[in-house]
Amino acid sequence: MIVLPAIDLRGGRVVRLRQGRAELETVYHDNPTVVARRWVAQGAEWLHVVNLDGALGAARSKQSARREPLNLQHLQQIRAAAPDTPIQFGGGLRTLDDIELVLEMGATRAVLGTVAVREPELMAEAVHRFGSERVAVALDARRGLVVTHGWLETSDVTAVALGLAMSERGVRYAIYTDTLHDGMLDGVNVEDTAALAHATGLRVIASGGVATLDDVLRLREQEPAGIEGVIIGQALYGGALSLSEAIRAAR
Repeated sequence: MIVLPAIDLRGGRVVRLRQGRAELETVYHDNPTVVARRWVAQGAEWLHVVNLDGALGAARSKQSARREPLNLQHLQQIRAAAPDTPIQFGGGLRTLDDIELVLEMGATRAVLGTVAVREPELMAEAVHRFGSERVAVALDARRGLVVTHGWLETSDVTAVALGLAMSERGVRYAIYTDTLHDGMLDGVNVEDTAALAHATGLRVIASGGVATLDDVLRLREQEPAGIEGVIIGQALYGGALSLSEAIRAAR
């Protein structure tokens, strides 16, 4: 199982939000490249980078990735600083052009959320055009229902239903976040994560709520169900656990 340290970007800085709420922001560093180098030095096999300005701004102004130059510049800089480390990148990606742009700028895999609900056939086209290894769906859910537009809107689609629809369209990877746990350090939702993987056949990366090594170990126990990895943010930045020990636990 892979551990992916999170690098959430807002205004060019590395931040963490609680439950995705912009007003509950903690700034951890002004230089994302320094943070990326730190995680790579500690053994990171992947980096999970999120353009929060894209995710949150898209809800207000329907901006495309091409209008978010600052965080995309940081993506390029992170790629240059960590040339051999795969990067998973998401936030505000709405079109095939957006996907192509971030892949060109250094992302290994692009993550799409809102568009999967609004335009599911675009996901099929993305898989056809870029390959199933280079795109993933974000299944962000609150009480079982998928949330979109930076988690500001709640759909009437369940995470399992959307996961099945994505699997039918050739998507292979999903990031599942129980948004009520994100940034709260109150434990990852292992049960729903494993159930989602089992029901959809997707390779699921867990996100949200990781607090201790026990969370990592519980997820690893469910790896046969289809758990691909775990994204860790707040616990790493707050010092609750180290990346190196999380990686050892995941293995």
